[in-house]
Amino acid sequence: MSRARDFADLAGSADAGGLTGRNVLVNGSMAVSQRGTSSTGQGASDLFLVDRFHLNTNGNSAGRFTVTQESDGPSGIPNSLKLACTTADTSIAASERFFIEQRLEGQDCQRFKKGTSDAEAITVSFYVKGNAAATYVVGIYDSDNSRQIGAQFSVTTSWNRVSVTFPADTGGSALDDDNLESLSLRFYLHAGSTYTGGTLQTTWDTAVNSEQVGSGTTSFFDSTSRTFFLTGVQMEVGERETPFEHRSFADELARCQRYFLAVANQATYAPVGVGRAWSGTTGNAAYYFPVEMRVNTAISVNDLSKFDIVPSGGNPTEVRNDGGNKQSAKVGWVSSGVTNGNFYQFEFGNNQDGALFFDAEL
Repeated sequence: MSRARDFADLAGSADAGGLTGRNVLVNGSMAVSQRGTSSTGQGASDLFLVDRFHLNTNGNSAGRFTVTQESDGPSGIPNSLKLACTTADTSIAASERFFIEQRLEGQDCQRFKKGTSDAEAITVSFYVKGNAAATYVVGIYDSDNSRQIGAQFSVTTSWNRVSVTFPADTGGSALDDDNLESLSLRFYLHAGSTYTGGTLQTTWDTAVNSEQVGSGTTSFFDSTSRTFFLTGVQMEVGERETPFEHRSFADELARCQRYFLAVANQATYAPVGVGRAWSGTTGNAAYYFPVEMRVNTAISVNDLSKFDIVPSGGNPTEVRNDGGNKQSAKVGWVSSGVTNGNFYQFEFGNNQDGALFFDAEL
């Protein structure tokens, strides 16, 4: 074998996991969790816990769960996302559906050449385990063309790496080259007859609800003993999986902050920004993001009482986005006791648990 062929084989297999940029997903190791490490009583509405992995609870009426970032994973991947059922749902309405997903920008999916004559196969790999044997579905949804594909996978009580290769898709049109959603990787854990009534769609085709999950899948909400662990999630070009692509925590955090940024209080009266009052009750302060956000962001806080407008402004009664761009934002506030034209500092108060959130999620 020639030396050139040796290098080609190394590039094709990434045996040492040293080739970067293979994984189109962000935070597949579940290492970053800016919103916290646990949340209880979930199931009535959508949420994120670990960054970039959205828990979609569409139509779910009864099932409830606790979600945590766990210090539990296969060798070399110390964290995972864990779901634990706390309220069972044994009377499943037709429209119920529960899945974990990561939505991907079109400009990050161009490598798949989807919708062209040169389309590439897509391989998805991940580590899973649970409290008992189970069968779920992993699928890709193409929102640009309303096309989908899926495959069943099995869960056991031990960590197991699952690998699924989805064939190249020349159908539809090329994915949009922009910062909007084009593809979504989904893990379907529960569904009603609207989504299970047909045969699982295992080849690319126009999306049909009844073929999204298909029959024979386990319901995560069938018992309060049910658990589901997920980590090491990778989505890449090609017909076979490569070793999981490890990134530094700093690199992964920066990728996550493009979509969501949590600024937490690290010290008493830590400043956020300085700005001026524009009336006797309103003003704003400039905040510059550590990375470029996907879009201009929504702004919120965990508790208004955790913040101060100084001097003399007291706690704000509202925090909002007063304008900005993908590099910075005007953190708008409403507070009594300020003077039009004067400058004020927007800061954390005398506590350690205030948090300011900038949201640019897909």
